[in-house]
Amino acid sequence: MTDWNVDLIIDVRSPGEFNHAHIPGAINIPLFDDEERAVVGTAYKQESRSSAIKIGLDYFGPKMGKIIAHVEEELAIRFAKDKRDVTDSGHFKLLVHCWRGGMRSGGVAWLLDLYGFQVSVLDGGYKAYRQWVLAQFHKPYQLHMLSGNTGAAKTRVLHQMALEGSSVIDLEAIACHKGSAFGNIGMPDQPSGEMFENLLAKRFYEEAENVIWLEDESMRLGHVNIPNALWDQMIRAKIFILDIPFEERLKYTVAEYGSLPVEKMVNAIIRIRKKLGGLETQNAINFLIENEVADSFRILLKYYDKLYKKALENKQVPNELITMIPCDDTDAVKNAKRVLEAMGDKS
Repeated sequence: MTDWNVDLIIDVRSPGEFNHAHIPGAINIPLFDDEERAVVGTAYKQESRSSAIKIGLDYFGPKMGKIIAHVEEELAIRFAKDKRDVTDSGHFKLLVHCWRGGMRSGGVAWLLDLYGFQVSVLDGGYKAYRQWVLAQFHKPYQLHMLSGNTGAAKTRVLHQMALEGSSVIDLEAIACHKGSAFGNIGMPDQPSGEMFENLLAKRFYEEAENVIWLEDESMRLGHVNIPNALWDQMIRAKIFILDIPFEERLKYTVAEYGSLPVEKMVNAIIRIRKKLGGLETQNAINFLIENEVADSFRILLKYYDKLYKKALENKQVPNELITMIPCDDTDAVKNAKRVLEAMGDKS
């Protein structure tokens, strides 16, 4: 399903289908726009297959030249550095797909083949691809979890470990969310749950043969969820906990979040009011408004420390899978080295 030695993946589904979720790296050259797709679909259901095809051909005909031009433009962009001649179509391999590998992909593949490209159609279409995606989360992986209280700079440590050659999958970057009530502030829009799974499956497929490091997250990151099968593996994996003094974590948190828009921070605090408590909520907001950021974050950090302790207890991780890593501060370079040394001791 993923051994595609191709230069370009072309998704010919409608823009609405593509924007909801697609194969990572694919481009959208829709055979029909959303309205046209609805018309063809209605004709297929209410009239006949032949009626739907005739209507589809009326839409397809005027677009043929534009489809070819779109493909050549995309190839020119992608292979600008290689200086490959995009007009020499026979040197480019294309993979085309629609929802089920039916008429839409067949029609566009025919056109591109006629023009001279090396074209194949994804067997089973995007539907089959989604089956492949979900299957990735049931495969066994060698997972190591990097954990620690809020403000332990876990993401930076993981990035440093990646620079030193470790296989790291950044769940927060893929989800576009840092996992807390404040996790969406300053981040791009989140992908759909389906697109999150597609991106995640791609990364796990790429790293499947390696020990994979993940950040110890909640199952839910904003409005996307870690797939159940993968979550089951995560809560049974070895866990390496960065044990960093509270004041050091507070300094890091202030530096990381202190410059974010006050209004968005206040709204995030209000969202956790029920668990934080009315008095602490008001104090945290007042401190923030008065630019006493450290005092506000001190309240929030204590709240998240309690949540972290409870979450760790609920996972019921056996002691033999837990490695505590004492750290003096949040220096990512030093702490990455400590983690890797601890990993070596546990291997």
